[in-house]
Amino acid sequence: MIPAHVPDEPPLTYVDSFDIPVLFRNGPAKKPRRQWRTAKHKVWNGSDGFPAADGWYAPTTTWREIIKAATEVGRDVTPHLQNQPRYAHRELVARVSPLYAYLGAHPVKPRHPVPGAKGRRLTWNPVYAHGTERSAKNAAGYRLGMTMTEWACRSLLGLGQTQHLELGGPVPALYSTFKDPKKKLPDLWGLHEAEELYWLIEAKGGDVGLGTLRKGWAQLAAGSKVLGAYGHRTVLVGASVRPGDDLFLTIDHDLHAGQPPLAPAGSDADDEAAGPGNLEDHLGDSDDALIGAARAQMLAYLALRSAPASQLRTVPVPADRASRHRRSGLTTPLEDDGLTLAMRADARGAAADSDQHTLRAGIRSMGLDDFLSCRIPGTEVHLGMSRKLFAACERLHEEDLAIARRTPGLRAEDQPPADRELSDEAQDEQRLTQRRIFREQQEEARPRLRPLLRDAYERGAASDWSDLLRRSQEPELDLEGDESLLEAATPETYVAISLYDLPPALA
Repeated sequence: MIPAHVPDEPPLTYVDSFDIPVLFRNGPAKKPRRQWRTAKHKVWNGSDGFPAADGWYAPTTTWREIIKAATEVGRDVTPHLQNQPRYAHRELVARVSPLYAYLGAHPVKPRHPVPGAKGRRLTWNPVYAHGTERSAKNAAGYRLGMTMTEWACRSLLGLGQTQHLELGGPVPALYSTFKDPKKKLPDLWGLHEAEELYWLIEAKGGDVGLGTLRKGWAQLAAGSKVLGAYGHRTVLVGASVRPGDDLFLTIDHDLHAGQPPLAPAGSDADDEAAGPGNLEDHLGDSDDALIGAARAQMLAYLALRSAPASQLRTVPVPADRASRHRRSGLTTPLEDDGLTLAMRADARGAAADSDQHTLRAGIRSMGLDDFLSCRIPGTEVHLGMSRKLFAACERLHEEDLAIARRTPGLRAEDQPPADRELSDEAQDEQRLTQRRIFREQQEEARPRLRPLLRDAYERGAASDWSDLLRRSQEPELDLEGDESLLEAATPETYVAISLYDLPPALA
């Protein structure tokens, strides 16, 4: 049983901030002996790449930033959801629920405090420590590893959108080698624009020891051998935590010189680089960034598209995207954003006796946009996006549906009845093959998609939500806000969490 001294209390309310100790080093080594508490940590000043020196750092982040990472990392399952978009909600639940179920927070007093640190760190909660079986712990460790790896690479280090390596890797000419089922390859890859390098990334999570890290390093070496002559960095992230201890990361890395990265298939020579960290910061400059951002948000789009009208609302945010460009992490918290607070207050003052149509026109004339949002059922997470990005996702979804309809073997109904009796391993291989075929078709369509998505994105700015959603009524415009929500936004997306469902502070 959980020991009697552990209090049975509702989650405490506190500011949504945590310190995450991070150790950078040049290769796997033994787990540091509580150096996440005892070592003298350097201040994290933000980076668009690796810090100048290895060693311990103590960046601070928000639960919103971690949840955003959780919703966006891993396999792209949207090809399987073309006809059942409501199941996008279930996939999002699967990605965030283990974090809510098993993570808690506790106060810490490190031996060498870092200026600006919050004095709170994440840990496993008593349910995990005392009541969780091994298989569930393994699943939680996997999800923790993937989430914190995404957070570290993107929010800390400025990597662009990550993609699952199982679909073939960054270089089309090497797809067949990356797809070799006999090779144990790393989890993810991405393109770091500031470094002008591909990154190969392996994620490990849980009680991560040297043996686990060595296996991850071997997976990276196999991927590095395939990528060969192209310049790249290998990155091994270990998200390590034991009950009663702090969650900390080890980031083992190595640099491999070589040829510069290739432009995406079908890209325009005049297309500007997508930029570090967040594709959304560059959607006005880059058609390829727009395609990447729309694809990265397809799961959220499907969840919004399929949500009942009663669950949808729109929230006002400043229309000036520059106010939410990446500064520290990917998201801008809104509760302390003076511009957002002032503009919302002005909008509420002008809202008296106005109908919804007049009100929407009024807030747009004031420089506000309204992002569509819904709560993901089964969670306290709210996701949303701008009408411009929603319109681009809609166009991309239509093209994906066309791919599924014209490509033999992608639809379940095209599979012979005998194939449905395959083993789990064979079914996984079949689904992986389908995802790879789908991705290849998507890349072949890129030259044609560029102007289509650009047109949809621009037209979306002047579209009503009723038109985009193909419904007779507009979703409710929420000017009053919800004091129980902690909100954050990127240039084109929105995420909010319940203040009362943060990981509880433990004694």
